[in-house]
Parts: sequence; C-alpha cells; structure tokens
Amino acid sequence: MRHMFFASAAVLAFAAASSVASSARAEEGMWTYDNFPIARANQTLGTSIDQGWLDKVRLSSVKFGGCSAGVISGEGLVMTNNHCVATCVANLSTPQLQYAETGFTPRSREEELKCPGGSAEILTDITDVTERVQKAGEGLDGQAFTQAREAEAGRIETEACGSDPKIRCQVVSLYRGGQFKLYKFRKYSDVRLAWAPEDRAATFGGDLDNFSFPRFAIDAAFIRLYEDGKPAATPTHFTWNPNKPTEGEPVFITGNPGSTQRLLTQAQLMTIRDVVLPMDQLIASELRGRLIRYSEEGEEQAFIAMDPIVGVENTYKRGRGRMAALIDPAFMAAKAEAEADFRARAAGGATDPWATLEAVQPLARELYAPMALLEGGTGMGTTSVAGGSSLFQWARAIVRGAQERGKPSDQRLGEFADSRLPGVQSGLFAERPTYPALEQIRLEWWLSKTREWLTVDSPYVRTLLGKESPEALSARLITGTKLADPAVRRALWEGGLPAVQASTDPLIQYVLAIDADARAVRKEWDDKVKAPTDRASEQLAAARFAAYGDAVYPDATGTLRLTYGRVEGTDVPGQRIGAFTTFAGLWDRATGAEPFNVAPKLLAARDRIDPNAVMNMAVSSDTIGGSSGSPAVNAKGEIIGANFDSTVLTQRNAYGYDRNVNRSVIVTTQAVTTALRDVYGMDHLIQELGVAPKAAPRRTRR
Repeated sequence: MRHMFFASAAVLAFAAASSVASSARAEEGMWTYDNFPIARANQTLGTSIDQGWLDKVRLSSVKFGGCSAGVISGEGLVMTNNHCVATCVANLSTPQLQYAETGFTPRSREEELKCPGGSAEILTDITDVTERVQKAGEGLDGQAFTQAREAEAGRIETEACGSDPKIRCQVVSLYRGGQFKLYKFRKYSDVRLAWAPEDRAATFGGDLDNFSFPRFAIDAAFIRLYEDGKPAATPTHFTWNPNKPTEGEPVFITGNPGSTQRLLTQAQLMTIRDVVLPMDQLIASELRGRLIRYSEEGEEQAFIAMDPIVGVENTYKRGRGRMAALIDPAFMAAKAEAEADFRARAAGGATDPWATLEAVQPLARELYAPMALLEGGTGMGTTSVAGGSSLFQWARAIVRGAQERGKPSDQRLGEFADSRLPGVQSGLFAERPTYPALEQIRLEWWLSKTREWLTVDSPYVRTLLGKESPEALSARLITGTKLADPAVRRALWEGGLPAVQASTDPLIQYVLAIDADARAVRKEWDDKVKAPTDRASEQLAAARFAAYGDAVYPDATGTLRLTYGRVEGTDVPGQRIGAFTTFAGLWDRATGAEPFNVAPKLLAARDRIDPNAVMNMAVSSDTIGGSSGSPAVNAKGEIIGANFDSTVLTQRNAYGYDRNVNRSVIVTTQAVTTALRDVYGMDHLIQELGVAPKAAPRRTRR
C-alpha cells in the first residue's frame, strides 16, 4: 500500500483541471475505434499510424471474460494476464493437483485443456443505431421507457446476428445514452489453456505490491482459440516483439476498460462518495475477513479461497483509491470548474438535465442499498447479489429464464431477449466446480449484510429470511441444492416453467419465493432512478456534442477502446518511480518469506536468466479496471507487453485522467519470452511466436 495518497495538491489541481474538462487533451481518453483521434495521437507521440493500423489492432484484440487479450499467432494463440485465467486454472485444478502451485505447462497442443465456460470474442464491425434506440423510448417514462429501448436493442441484435452461434451482436450505450452502437463480434466458445506460470511468479509481492510500482510479476498466460475442435485460424494477429522496451517510446493499449464515471455530474458523484463507496467498502472488507478466516482452516481451504480473496482485495483497494479522489478538494474543485464551463456553454436549452439529475439523487441514495443487495445491476457500485454465489446466480437464471421465455422477446427483461439467451445458456450449462463451504460463506455473508443494511423490520428482509438465521438458511440451501450438477441445471432450463415450479430443489424454491420482491425493487429503481437518469444523460450528451464536438470520448463501458502514452516513470510526491524493473531487482527484493518468495521454477532458472531483462514497465496510458490483459502495442503494431495493474493513485482515473500520476503497469514480452524459454521450457510456443531459441553458451578453449 505504499505511494498511497501523497501527490501534492498543486500538482493534482493542475492535472485534474486538464483532465476533467469536456474536451480531451494529450494522452487522455479511452477512445472507441470508430472515433479514435489519429491525428492527435500522431502529433502527441510523433508516430504515423493510420486506419489500416487501427483495423489490424482491433482485429487482433480479444475480449476474454472480464479481461482483455491479444492474438499473437496465426493459429489462435492469445496472450492475457495470469490473473485473467485464474478461474480457469482453479476449475482445472484439484486439491491434489493445483496448477496455481505448479504452473500449467503442456508440452504440445494436444495437452491444452478447455477452460470450463470460457469464451472469447473479437470485434469485427461497428454500426450506429442511435436513432432507432432513442426513438423507441420517445413519449415513455419509467420502466416502460427502459424496457422499450432494451426491446429495440434486442430486435437490432437479432436482425444483425440471427441464430449464428459464431457471431454475437450487442447494442452498447455510449456517452450515457448519447449514442448507441451495434457491435458485432466473432465468438469462440472453445477456449483452452495453453500456458500459465506458477501463481507466485505472477503475483510476486502479493497484496503489498498490488496497485503499486515497482512490480516484479510475470502476470501473463496464454490461451488458444479453438473452432470445430481445431486451433482457430487467425491470420490477423500481433507480431511478437521479444526485445527490451525503450524508455520514452510510444505505446498503445487496446482493451476493454470496465467502467469510468467521468461524465457524471457533481450531484451524481456526491451520491457515489456519500452512499455507494462507503457501503461497498464496508461490506467488502467483511467478506474479505470471512474468506481469510476460512483460508486459514487448512491447505484445501486456502486453495479454494485464493482466487476469491484476490478479487475482493482488488475491489476494496480500487474503492480506496476512488474515495481518495472524491474527498480531494483540489481534484473536486477542478471537476466543479469543468462542469461550470459546460453549463455555461449549454445555457439556454429547453431543459435543464443538471436539475433533473440533482432531483433524482435523493431517490438514488434511498434505493441504492435495496437495489444493490436484492437485484444488482445499479451501474453505480460493486455490491453483488448473494455475494457472488454461483449456485444462487444459476438458480436465478433458471427461474427468471423460465418466467421470461414465455413472453414475447420485446416484453422480457433485457438480459433474456432472444439475442442474449445463447450467452445465458452458455454460462448455465458450463461444467464448473463449486465448493459448498465457499458458496455458504458467500450466501451467509449476503444474507447478514442485507439484514443489517435494510434492517430487521424491512418487509424485504422478512421475505428473505423468514424465521431462519442467515447461518441456518444458507446451510440449508447450499446443503440441499443439486444445482452444482450441470445436467440438473440443463434439465430445469429445458423443462421451462412447469419444471421449475415442480422442482423440489430448495434453492430453486427459495429464488421463486423472493423473486417478486427483487423485481419490485428493480421496477422502482427503473421508474425513479434509471429512466430519468438515462433521459437526462442523453440530453447532456447532446449538449456536450454541441459544445465540444467529437473531441469528447465516452465513459468506459466494458467495450473495446484504444488509449496511448509513453514508457516512463513519474516524479511526483508519493510516486517517484523509474520506468522499468528487471530480474535483478526481483532477486534483490526476494526474501524467501511470503509474499516475497520467488516461485520455485523461476528461482531454479536464475542462472539461465539475463538479470538485466525487463520484467515490468510503467506507461502513461489511460486505463482502468477491465484493462487487465490489454495488449501493449508499439507504433509498428508489434505487441511488447500486456497491462496487468496500475498504481493506487491511478484509481482516481474513474473520475478523471491525471497524466502526472496515471501509470499503467505492463508485463513485458521480454519477460514472457524469458519465462517461456528459460524457465518453463515451452519450446513449441517459442517457435510459434517466431522467437529464435537461446544460443548455447560458447565454450572457451583452454
């Protein structure tokens, strides 16, 4: 947790004023590929990229689950972060064979293993559908407005993609409703693990070094896209560059940043500061404590809890960084100044969207807790229903799918439109291991926190718990359910509403009993918060376009973006860092004690490794959570690394870009090449990447 919140007020005030203005400057911006400022990027970096370069980079970029990745060979080989394949590694492991401990090092493609439920996709086309979606909501209010636009989006997706399982279509909202674009993806449902190092090699330094720099982590892994049982043909791909990066060189980061909130008004940000972040942080810290306690019960428990603990720790630390921004007077004063400039430029309009959004905030504050805890999907925070229990999420998908599929597609909840059902089914039918003790911890935590935040007297809590305690109810539901078996899930899904209603599975019956309350909360949220917010945000977007033109970039939404910067460190108080770390620095940092104990295979290869090879580098690019695994690309279109982290000060990036402190942390292709060749003996992958084998040491005559 070093380098936390000590950048000087003067530096931050100047930087924030530059970053939060409505027109982007210098390296700021997570740009969509159909509105990337080529000329500005070339002028800033001294490069000469063109549309052909952009197209190749886009078609080489991959979305893998909640992460990003890049195609690196013509035979479907893809690089991402090791932490992005952690779930796959855990699902393929057993307590007796833990690939997180040993690394996953298949000696041929035949030994590559399928990631249960894994899928990947490449963005192939973007079409503007703004007029159709916005017109669908005209004259409507509340949930009717929301459902009409979701229904139109579903129709557009179906028209564009039909039932082709190899194509996925998604209508995405940009500029908070100012634009709607149809994204068409090439989808791969067979994704196999091709290489992953030991977890200790990828996470050296653990939570102490996370969200900081220097880092000494080989946070990389390879997956492979398969089609019809064979490696997919991917003629468009990045060229692998195994060489040492150069300080100051231009770098482009292509990936799927999760969510930013830079276009929110001051009133909306105050709701996040006062209500959303405090609640999310408090309950996340308790979940972390419960998981750590469970992990200390034994080796098997530590194995089961390892990945969930990392996830919660990351969420918690991001929240700390974001709260630091929202309570920083200089940063928020600059945000207020930018909003005042925008309002002055937009004065005289027929409506006042700022006033509308301000009027919505008391309702958003009141409804956030029940919506986040009972339904989820607020778009504001990170609290998850049922604590992220897989069994509960499957039960809800089965119950709601049965209820919704009996309606016409345009009258359903948006996530169950015809165009989106294949994705629901893919997640539902995947063979994934579940651990009853972990599921019970998650469910028990959620039930107890919901009772605490909504109070014992809440009618929602009375329905949720009845006469039972969180401990007894969670134990009964998890012990009795059969939903861990994918065949049971499939039978219930295919049996439809009659099968669901006749089911004696306690978790199915429980979801049936509480679903009406969750739907009611969702309707109230849609009517009083989401719909008026969406309509006012659409008006703000129109005003922003009128004031600043196409110099505006949209908030991150989990869709493919391109950003850029340079390889460089920083020299501000609290974050004085160089641009690179090396293997020599790793050996110096190693103590042999957790979390600074080097992975055994890495340590055993020390004499074969060039100590000056660069492990990680810092880049001044504009990234956020979800950018994990994003390819770092040079001006030639060669891949030179993968984004895997950022500094704690960078977490304010959710609300505004600050070039002085924003640094993405990249694992270099030089480090990955070193690991593949000199540590793990992955010669077939080295050959596939076109890298020359390491020359044998020359013998000296005596």
